[in-house]
Amino acid sequence: MAKEIRTIGVMTSGGDAPGMNAAIRAVARACAYYNVKCIGFYRGYQGMIEGDYCVMNARSVRNIISQGGTILKSARSEDFRTPEGRKKAATHLTEAGVDAMVLIGGDGTFRGGQIFSQEYEIPVIGVPGTIDNDIAGTNFTIGYDTALNTVIDAIDKIRDTASSHNRLFFIEVMGRDAGFIALNSGVGAGAEEILIPEEDLGLDRLLESLKRSKRSGKSSSIVVVSEGDKIGKNVYQLADYVTENLPDYDVRVTVLGHMQRGGSPSCFDRTLASRLCVKAVELLLDGEKNVMVGLINNKVATTSFDDGLSGTHEINKELLRISDILST
Repeated sequence: MAKEIRTIGVMTSGGDAPGMNAAIRAVARACAYYNVKCIGFYRGYQGMIEGDYCVMNARSVRNIISQGGTILKSARSEDFRTPEGRKKAATHLTEAGVDAMVLIGGDGTFRGGQIFSQEYEIPVIGVPGTIDNDIAGTNFTIGYDTALNTVIDAIDKIRDTASSHNRLFFIEVMGRDAGFIALNSGVGAGAEEILIPEEDLGLDRLLESLKRSKRSGKSSSIVVVSEGDKIGKNVYQLADYVTENLPDYDVRVTVLGHMQRGGSPSCFDRTLASRLCVKAVELLLDGEKNVMVGLINNKVATTSFDDGLSGTHEINKELLRISDILST
């Protein structure tokens, strides 16, 4: 028989993502609705290890749904990778009376939660919060939509100056292991070429594409590069290579960097966070554990940690084909 859940803990871990505050708010208010105590842990697993937490209620999370970042802060914890660190975390959870946890983060967060749950029999539910959208078991992760809109806005502004000065811009976006941001923002912003980790297009293909653009009469071009793209060591090397081989181009580089993680979350991300986190609380109260909640075909669904962590969220290759057609 499942243990009665009287207190639920919540934390954010890994890279911050717009919508994490909306997620925290949904956990705290769902707990209040179901008359369950809510404990918020600061700085993810590190806060669990150090016993750094606070009691949260419906009023603790007022007016945070529109805020970027996370009021509970986020950090990566090397200590939690050790048995000694996890033992300290378990001790502090017991002291706080926590019966179950909602973990908001990415695959590293879920791996840590899976091991912790197995060792100490604490039910955990994962909620995917990462701008990279690279987690299996959900069509969208919290923060991805906002990051896309941030990137689109930046590229639109850069295109204005590219057109004014007849320049080629390489724009690097986040995505060390996944090209979702680069691919979708590239199509949405009308980029002439999109470089992502999943597709090694090669330097020759890049040069030919740029030559074709030049021949078609284009005086400026945008190339969106995922930071994990494999055809060059980095975006600056790519720019240097093009400058050497296509001297007619006036080449510039813009790295958007961490601005993609910030800002007020979009309506989509606020709604997604709310849906997933209310469901996470309800699952724990129903005796569920060791699953991730996600959105599949606009319905909230669950995926076991085993399936979610071993699976892949594949890039939409149809968008690559569309990008080639539209960049003509």
